[in-house]
Amino acid sequence: MEIKQVMPEDAGKLVGLIKEVETESRYMLYEAGERKTTKEQMHSRIVEMEKAGNSIIFAAHENDRFIGYIMAINSSARRQQHSVHLVIGILSTNRGKGVGNELFKTMEQWALGQRLQRLELTVVVNNEAGVGLYTKRGFVVEGRKRNSLFIDGKFVDEYYMAKLL
Repeated sequence: MEIKQVMPEDAGKLVGLIKEVETESRYMLYEAGERKTTKEQMHSRIVEMEKAGNSIIFAAHENDRFIGYIMAINSSARRQQHSVHLVIGILSTNRGKGVGNELFKTMEQWALGQRLQRLELTVVVNNEAGVGLYTKRGFVVEGRKRNSLFIDGKFVDEYYMAKLL
């Protein structure tokens, strides 16, 4: 497994991976089939991120196939330039094999190079694997978003988690 920065020409593979992860996972924001992002839209988004220089996407790949991704999304507001919001997704067959850990290591190295101070994310409270990974990587719970999402006919809470660099 290797980690690489996602480039515009990877847009189709990234869209496919995101949609596959959303189909497999109960805890992603979008439900299976809900996301309508096209290869062309993702290509444009990656180009915009490259131009801005303060947001990035990394993907884990094996045998020329993407198996996981992590996105760092920065705000355009000057007061938030020190911080990025992270989104991570890993194919179910590759969870628990160190993919998430490697994605976070790569993201943190990039963030330090960007002189960022804060990495943040949200996670469904009962997503034990996610909370475990984030805690292992040094993230701490800063708060709780009550009834934040509606999953499987029930409201669920999310944790706000962050890591200061």
